[in-house]
Amino acid sequence: MFSKFAADLSKSFTSNITSNYTLSADPVSFSGPWKIYDAKKKSTKKPASVFIFEKKALDPPGGGSLGGRSDRGGGLKRAQEEVVERLRKEASSLARLRHPSVLELVEPVEDTRGGGLMFATEPVTDSLAGLLQEKDEQEKAGGVGGRRSRYVVEEAGGHKRRRELEIDELEIQKGLLQIAKGLEFLHESAGLVHANLTPEAIFINAKSDWKISGLAFCTPPENSTKPTSVSPISLSEALNHDARLPPYVQLNLDYTSPDFVVDNNVTPAADMFSLGMLIIALYNSPHKSPMEFHGSQSSYKRAFSSASSVPNKTNNFMSSQPMPRDVVTGVLDRLITRRPAQRLNAREFQQAQYFDNILVSTIRFLDSLPAKTPNEKSQFMRGLPRILKEFPKSVMEKKVLPALLEETKDRELLSLVLQNVFKIVTMLPSGRRAFTEKVIPRLRETFLTGAAKGNAQERDSLKEAGLMVLLENMNVAADNCGGKEFKDDILPILNYALESPTHSMVDAALRTLPVVLPIVDFSTIKNELFPVIATIFAKTSSMGIKIRGLEAFKSLCGGGGDEQDGFEGDGLTGMVEAPKTKSNVSILDKYTIQEKVVPLLRGIKTKEPAVMMAALDVFKAIGNQVDSDFLAIDILPILWQFSLGPLLNLAQFQAYMVLIKSLSARVENEQTRKLQELGANNAPATSRNEFMSFGGIPSTNGLDTPNGAGDADFEALVRGNQGTGTGLDMLGGSADPWANAATSASSSTTLPSRPAVNQTGSIRNASPAATFSWSTPPVSPPPPQSNLSAPHATGRAITPDNTFNSLNSVFPAMAPSNPGIGSPSFSQPAQQRPAMAMSMNSMTSPAITPSISTQSTSIDWSKTTGSSTLNSNPWGSTTTASTTSGLSTFSMASPPAQQQSNPYSSFSIAPPPAKPATSSFSIPPPPMSSSNSFSIAPPPGGIGARATSASSGLSINRMGQNQNQQQQQQKPANTGWGGGGDSLI
Repeated sequence: MFSKFAADLSKSFTSNITSNYTLSADPVSFSGPWKIYDAKKKSTKKPASVFIFEKKALDPPGGGSLGGRSDRGGGLKRAQEEVVERLRKEASSLARLRHPSVLELVEPVEDTRGGGLMFATEPVTDSLAGLLQEKDEQEKAGGVGGRRSRYVVEEAGGHKRRRELEIDELEIQKGLLQIAKGLEFLHESAGLVHANLTPEAIFINAKSDWKISGLAFCTPPENSTKPTSVSPISLSEALNHDARLPPYVQLNLDYTSPDFVVDNNVTPAADMFSLGMLIIALYNSPHKSPMEFHGSQSSYKRAFSSASSVPNKTNNFMSSQPMPRDVVTGVLDRLITRRPAQRLNAREFQQAQYFDNILVSTIRFLDSLPAKTPNEKSQFMRGLPRILKEFPKSVMEKKVLPALLEETKDRELLSLVLQNVFKIVTMLPSGRRAFTEKVIPRLRETFLTGAAKGNAQERDSLKEAGLMVLLENMNVAADNCGGKEFKDDILPILNYALESPTHSMVDAALRTLPVVLPIVDFSTIKNELFPVIATIFAKTSSMGIKIRGLEAFKSLCGGGGDEQDGFEGDGLTGMVEAPKTKSNVSILDKYTIQEKVVPLLRGIKTKEPAVMMAALDVFKAIGNQVDSDFLAIDILPILWQFSLGPLLNLAQFQAYMVLIKSLSARVENEQTRKLQELGANNAPATSRNEFMSFGGIPSTNGLDTPNGAGDADFEALVRGNQGTGTGLDMLGGSADPWANAATSASSSTTLPSRPAVNQTGSIRNASPAATFSWSTPPVSPPPPQSNLSAPHATGRAITPDNTFNSLNSVFPAMAPSNPGIGSPSFSQPAQQRPAMAMSMNSMTSPAITPSISTQSTSIDWSKTTGSSTLNSNPWGSTTTASTTSGLSTFSMASPPAQQQSNPYSSFSIAPPPAKPATSSFSIPPPPMSSSNSFSIAPPPGGIGARATSASSGLSINRMGQNQNQQQQQQKPANTGWGGGGDSLI
C-alpha cells in the first residue's frame, strides 16, 4: 500500500524531502489546505511531519468555473496564484521565526511538479481544529468508544490505541499560556501581527505543546518601526471573500477582530481578540466560534452594531456550555472588547488569575527550568513528587515527563530527575509505552555512552548516584518493557553497575537479580550475566559482596526468596489462607551448576558463619537440581567440610546436619530403589572367599582327599620309602595314570588325572601335553610316579647349572605351596592337558637360574648323571623315578606319538630316555611341530583344570621373569609358551 502511494506521490511531485524522508501511506491529519504526513528521516531515523499542498485542491467543484460561467480574464488563476504565494509565505515565515511556541521548521518549503508546496516540521499530532472536531464527533456518538476514530493508531505489536488528545482544564490552561508566549514573541520581538489566529493555525506537537503556525496573513502592525522582512498585507484584499476559492485559504471572519473589519486597522490587540474567541470555542459545544459569518463583511458589521449580538459577559459570551469563573472574569471580559485599548496584551494575559494554580505554575516552571539556578532546580525536583498525582495523566506523559528527561543531561540533578521519572511511569496507564519510547533511550544515552571507555576513565560519581536510583527501581523497568528491550537496553546498564568498583553499587546490582532473571532468556543468563557474577564472587574482597554473590547463586540455582512455612495470616480473620506457591525451577542448567557453581563454592576460603550459612542456602537449592551420584561424590564432602568450621555455633552446625541427613537419605533411597529395580536380573553374588582362593574358585577344600589314600602317601613321603607303592598318589588319584595310554612309554612325574567319569567331558578342552625328545613308547606300564606335591623315594631331582652344561644339583620335591594342590579338582584324565606343579622357590633361586641363549636350545643332560648328587642341592629330596635313568623330570602327561624339535628354548625336566641322549630344553609350538616341548594351554571349563592352569602359570611366570623374556598373553590351546612371561592371575 505504501509503495503504491509513494509511486503516485512521485508522479505528482518530486522533491528533496521525498528523497530524504520516508512518508506514511496516508495523511494523519488535515489543516486548511495542508495534508500532514508522519515522516522519518532516512539517515537519522528522526521523526518529522511533512506538510503537503496540492494546487488542484484550489480548483472549484465546477471544473474551473463558478455557476457554469468560465473564468473570464483569468481572475481565478490569479487568485489561485495569490493563495499559493500566501502559503509559501506561511512556510517561509516559520523559517525566520524561532521560538518554543512557534512551530519549528526542519526542511524549507519546496515546489512540487504539480505546482504544489511541501515543507517539513517537527512532529505534530494534529491541529487544534482537528482535535476540536474529534471531540465534537465523540460527543455526538456518545463517548470515545461510540465510533471508529481516525485517532486510533495501530502499534507494532498489533495493539490498537487511541491517541491521547484530551482537552482537560490543565491542558487548556497550559496551551493558552504557550500561545500567549508565542504572541508575545510575535508582537514584541518580531514586530508582527498574526492576523488570522484560529484553531487551524495552532498545532499540537508530540509533547502536547501548542504551537503557532498559519502565518499566511501575518503582517507588520501599522506605524511599526521595527525592521522586518515580511511585507504588509492589504486588509481590503484579505477581507474580500472569494467564493471561487476554498474558505480555509481565506481570512476567517469568525475569529477576526472588529479592528480589521470595522476599523480597518492592523494592531497587535487584534490577535488578543482572536485569542478570546478561540477560548470560547474551547469551552463551547460544538467547539467553534459562537459567531458565524461565512466570510460576509456585512453580516459581521451588522452583528457588531449591537452589543447583544456579540459575545459579552451578560450572555456568557454566547457559549452553550458553562465556563470557569476565572475564565469569564479576568480573561474573556478583558479580551472580547470593542476597543483595543481595553484588551489585555500577551504579557498581561499570562498574569491573569486564571493561571494562578499550583499545576499551571509547575508547568510554567518546567518551561523555564533551563534558566533556573542549580539550587532552584534541586528544590523543584525534591518537591515535584508531592504534586504529581494531581496532574492529568496526559499532561504528565506529554509535558512533565519529557521536560524531566531533558534534565538528565545535568549530572547534579540526575538522581533526583530519575526518581521523578520512575514515579511518573508507575502512575501512567500507558507507562509501558512511555518507558519504552521515551525513558529507555535516555537511560542508554546517560549510562552507556562512553561506557566502553569507563575502564580507562574515572567513573563519574554523580552518574553512579543516578545509576543507583535505576537499580532501586529495576522492578519498574522490568514491569514496563519486554524481554527484548530489557536484554538490549537495560541489561547492559546492569552489567555496567556490576563492574563498578563501589561495593554498594555492586551490592545493589546483585539485589536486582530476582527481578531480572525471570525476564532474561536462559542463553543470556548463562553466557552474559552468570560469568560476570562468578567473576565478582571469585575476586571480591568484601564479605558483604561474597554473601550477596551466594544469594545470587541461590537465585540462579532455583532457590526461592525468604521461605515461609505453613499458612499465612494473623489467624484473626477466620480464613485459612493457603501458602504461596514457590518456584524452585533452576535457571542455570545442571552442567553449569556442577561444573561452574560447585567449584566456586568449593573454593570458598573464609569460614565466617555468615558466609557459611549463605553457602548452605545455595547447597539447599543445588540439592534439588543435581543427581544423587553428584550429591554423594561432590556435594556431601563439601558440606561436611563446611559443617566442621570452627566458627559455627550449635544451631548453625545443626542446620548443616539437617541438610546433610536429608541429602544422604535421598542418595540412600535412590540407590536402594535402583538396586531393587535391577535385583530381578542380577546373578548370585560371588562371595569373598571365592576370590581369596588364588588357585581359582574351588568348590572344596584342597585338603580333602578321597578314600583316605593321602595318609599312605604322606607316610611314604616322610619315611622316605621310595621303593614301596600303594597304587595311589598323594592326591588320591590313580598312581598309574599311564595305564590306559597306548602311546605312553617312559616314566614321568605327573599330576594325577581326573576321575574317569569326567574324562569324556574334560578331554574336549584339554591342552596339548608336554612332549620330550627321549620319550619312547613303553613296553609295560610305568612304575608308580611322584609329583611335586607327593614325591616317591625312587628318584631324584636334577637341575642344570647356570651354563646348562652340567647338572650339579637336584630338584627336591617340596611340600604343596598352594593349598589347592591336593584337591581332587586338580586330578586330570590321562592324555589330557598336564599341570606343572614345580616349586616357585626352586624356579626363582638365583643360584640355579638357567641362562638362556637365543642361539642354542639344547642341553647335554648325559654329562650331568655322574656329577649330580643328592646332596648338591639343598632342596633335594627323593622322588619316584624310572628304573632306566637317574634323572627325574616334571612331566605332566604322556607325550604324543610324533616328536619334533623346537628352535625355542624351554625348561623341561624329563625322565631318562631309553637311550641316553642330549635332551631338549624347550617349550614347544603346537603339537605338529618337530620337537619335544612343554606346552600349557588355556584352562578348560572344569574347575580343576582352571586351578591346575593357574598353578602352572605361577611357575612359568617366575621362570619367564628370571629369563627376562617378553611377556605374552595367553594363547589358544595349540600355542606354546616359549615366549614366557604373562601371569594367568
